[in-house]
Amino acid sequence: MESLRQLYKIGNGPSSSHTMGPRKAAQHFAEHYGSGAVRFEVTLYGALAATGKGHLTDQAILGILSPIAPTEILWKPETVLDFHTNGMTFRSFGASGQELASWTVYSIGGGDIVEEGQDRTPTQSIYPLTKIKDIQKFCEESGTSYWEYVDKIEGAGIWDYLAEVWTVMKEAVERGIEAEGVLPGGLGVRRKAVSYYVHAAGYNSSLKSRGLVYAYALAVSEENASGGRIVTAPTCGSCGIVPAVLYHLHNSKGFSEKRILRALATAGLFGNVVKYNASVSGAEVGCQGEVGVACAMAAAAASQLFGGTPAQIEYSAEMGLEHHLGLTCDPVCGLVQIPCIERNAYAAARALDANLYAAFSDGRHRVDFDRIVEVMKQTGHDIPSLYKETALGGLAAIK
Repeated sequence: MESLRQLYKIGNGPSSSHTMGPRKAAQHFAEHYGSGAVRFEVTLYGALAATGKGHLTDQAILGILSPIAPTEILWKPETVLDFHTNGMTFRSFGASGQELASWTVYSIGGGDIVEEGQDRTPTQSIYPLTKIKDIQKFCEESGTSYWEYVDKIEGAGIWDYLAEVWTVMKEAVERGIEAEGVLPGGLGVRRKAVSYYVHAAGYNSSLKSRGLVYAYALAVSEENASGGRIVTAPTCGSCGIVPAVLYHLHNSKGFSEKRILRALATAGLFGNVVKYNASVSGAEVGCQGEVGVACAMAAAAASQLFGGTPAQIEYSAEMGLEHHLGLTCDPVCGLVQIPCIERNAYAAARALDANLYAAFSDGRHRVDFDRIVEVMKQTGHDIPSLYKETALGGLAAIK
């Protein structure tokens, strides 16, 4: 597994696989193959083409290549390349019309890209243990916490990066709480975070707490839908869940910044295990790999903050993912708005419920987190492509 720096990526929304990944690919192509080009051509395939306009894929690419030379985007949603559904081919052309370079690359989720035929296993793996059961065993036998295992592997430098991640998360919450108006894209979806934030004040402490969690998750998700600066946790489409839970607990329970960063490390560890052993790409495994994984991450973070044992933290995360199994990714009009934004708010609340449920137990249970990851991967492969970010089936078919 790679560093948590490769899981928590700071960038602009609305999609890690459809916006951040293509932008990264365009930057690479411009740097390595842009010399002498007078024209670029980019062909988008499969899910990347089907929902690319709603995810601002074309804008992400044009923003990099157009300043260099005129760029044409070709859309081929009906063509799905074998390696991954989010395929794209970049071509550059010279003054006499000759093709200078051609490069096929895939956006595999979480802002990561891989080339045609490239091994998807991380080339810079630093974690020797890649299953939670093995990490949990190490922690229990050595008397350490999950975050201490992260510190042991990553070194002290990871904390400065996680501090930056936490700052960006907080800023996204606070911007989103203040913003009003209609989200871009044509669906006419109004921002709701400010309304939920205001209404929460009128309820008793229990309902107020839940209302604030909703508001914080909505705030970040709406910022993402507007192309704002967020953190993939583990993706753009699920970026509101972990910040909502941590921001709420930081403010309502007074957990220190240091403890929040440790919770982020634990959350990232669980997300990293899923990313390595399965996928966090909605186009590949559905929204269970985005919102489901984010719920598991947030549940693990909350459990740690409330003093959970390694077993209880694992149980919290397992429930967060298990009860999102089979969740489809079928955004209306290909926009990261319906049902994505509400889904973030709902999953943030479920993360807190998973923590509470595990806290009443001793952490022992039948099906462990690693097994749920295996099931999620298989389930994702069995879900028809209509329900995996194609904007053709399920809710996406609603006119």
